[in-house]
Amino acid sequence: MALKVIIAAGGTGGHIFPGLAIAMALVRLVPDVSILFVGAKGKMEMQKVPFNRSQIWRNIGLPLKLVKSRWQANKILGEFKPNIVVGVGGYASFPMLSAAQAAGIPTLIQEQNSYIGKTNNILSKKAKAFCIAYPELIEQTKATNMIVTGNPVRENLTQPLPPKAIALQHFGLSSNKMTLLAVGGSLGALTINESIKNNISSLLAANLQLIWQTGNGYIEPAAEVKAKYQNEIY
Repeated sequence: MALKVIIAAGGTGGHIFPGLAIAMALVRLVPDVSILFVGAKGKMEMQKVPFNRSQIWRNIGLPLKLVKSRWQANKILGEFKPNIVVGVGGYASFPMLSAAQAAGIPTLIQEQNSYIGKTNNILSKKAKAFCIAYPELIEQTKATNMIVTGNPVRENLTQPLPPKAIALQHFGLSSNKMTLLAVGGSLGALTINESIKNNISSLLAANLQLIWQTGNGYIEPAAEVKAKYQNEIY
């Protein structure tokens, strides 16, 4: 019987992309594996996950009432019948993993951060394995199922980078200027975004060209800045 895996991930790229890395590794190791991503409806994971291995996609809405999300999680478990459920944090992990644990389905937790979140701490007590990125996390809990694995990394990130000239051409940048990359995480960071917006003139006066990753919530203010400095900012 083919291996069937649910990966519950949601909220930010910090949760979603490790989930993708796990999925891609599973496909390499078990070619006929069926993988189902479970995410929060309307959240980033339902836009960014291109993985369509099993041709079965479900969203799990996580409304204010935990009862409804638990019912949806049970429904997904009944339909997909996974051999294991993997949680990488975010909105969807708790109802999905807690439902799986109640049903006797093995669960695995992957913690990317240097501090164990409350949700993962609760779920880890019944998980078959609790995979952590940093050995220091062992001191934060009494869990005996911890395995130091590091963080999952997508295979394409380990490939050689393209030549600088190609990267400059792709972004429409000049080879005669120093490039500043501003990144505030997958959803953007308000403090970073505000700082860039308020100091854009100074940055450009220093003969810098800027690649500014804002996140969805700051697209309009960034678009206004870009329109004003169309030839100097990417």
